Amino acid sequence: MRSTADRIRHAVSFEVIGLLAITPIGSWAFGMEMHAIGVVALVGATIATLWNYLYNLGFDRAMMRRLGHSRKWPLLRIVHALLFEAGLLAVLLPFIAWYLQIDLWTALMMDLGFAGFYLVYAFVFNWAYDVIFPIPLQPLSNEPVVD
Repeated sequence: MRSTADRIRHAVSFEVIGLLAITPIGSWAFGMEMHAIGVVALVGATIATLWNYLYNLGFDRAMMRRLGHSRKWPLLRIVHALLFEAGLLAVLLPFIAWYLQIDLWTALMMDLGFAGFYLVYAFVFNWAYDVIFPIPLQPLSNEPVVD
């Protein structure tokens, strides 16, 4: 499993790179001021950072219990990203509607646009992260791994 410091590096780098990409793209795609999209993106990133840490820790621990390791193959990466985005979508939808003063349907379409971007981004980022910062080899015994 990954260390706490590695998980923090992962979460922070994921959100910073994502913010730098989504703010101008979102502003252009939805025809809104960069500032408004920036606030939505920043609040979303803050919530997502916390969710990212907790979700990945829980997912990896579940994999360790079930499989004895936390290495993810491509199909599992897709499931991992879909579940992450579904949880985040449920939390962010009311905020987007309230902050941008738009109806829930419009907020849902916007949130789905953000989720679509982040779905692809999460898959690519996490795969690249695993290549750049490989998961340490797991012990062969049944001894618990200290994080």
